[in-house]
Amino acid sequence: MTCKLIVFSPTGGTQRAAELLAEPFQPIAETIDLCAMHTDFSKTTLTSDDLCIVAVPSFAGRVPATAVERLRQMQGNGARAVLVAVYGNRAFEDTLVELQDVLTEQGFHCIAGVGALAEHSIARQFTAGRPDAQDAAVLADFGRKIADKLANNDDSIPTFPGNRPYRPYTPSPMHPQGNAEVCTKCGACVAACPVGAIANDKPYETQEHCISCMRCVKVCPQHTRTLNPVMLAGLTQKLSAVCRSEEHTSELQSPMYLVCR
Repeated sequence: MTCKLIVFSPTGGTQRAAELLAEPFQPIAETIDLCAMHTDFSKTTLTSDDLCIVAVPSFAGRVPATAVERLRQMQGNGARAVLVAVYGNRAFEDTLVELQDVLTEQGFHCIAGVGALAEHSIARQFTAGRPDAQDAAVLADFGRKIADKLANNDDSIPTFPGNRPYRPYTPSPMHPQGNAEVCTKCGACVAACPVGAIANDKPYETQEHCISCMRCVKVCPQHTRTLNPVMLAGLTQKLSAVCRSEEHTSELQSPMYLVCR
């Protein structure tokens, strides 16, 4: 059985969690980057001999719509799938169950799932440094449990947490903007944007169809792309209130939620 990663990871945290989980399945046969806007994902060839670790960040408790659109171009053809929902400051809510539904519709067989913590892509002080060494150990151990499940020919489908219908999705209004006086027009942000929301001629501007993934902020070598400070302060205050609750603090301190069967 070959292991493939299918990942939507704008700022790298989701990719890191998927790689840690895949440690027992090395070498990885292929990594499919769902952020690659110009890829024809309908040409992705999967078979029942593949184990696919499918990892996405939780955007307001949901699978990012861009990732859903690109996953729906694929045909699973019976490939086994391990689902990974990565979140930075709040519960992943309906992300895993929505991801299960999308993959099942496309012919994947979902055998396991995990909700993993990673550094928040906007307010990075929340879950800073995650996944950390403790997370890495837990993920690798869970990967070994999945390997044991496969070795025992156990194709049981676990009950993933979440609700149907899914929670309503409200897009983030926080769109990074560049500084025209400092921007060198190197094109790094233009090439990296998963949805083409940055134009070549004015890379210091961001168009309305931006999905607020913060990939452009991550890749900008001049560090010119930033968020509205007033909006960022408001978000930080809101998240701080959520994270102060005893229940949520405990949740963020624990490595992750795991489900195998």
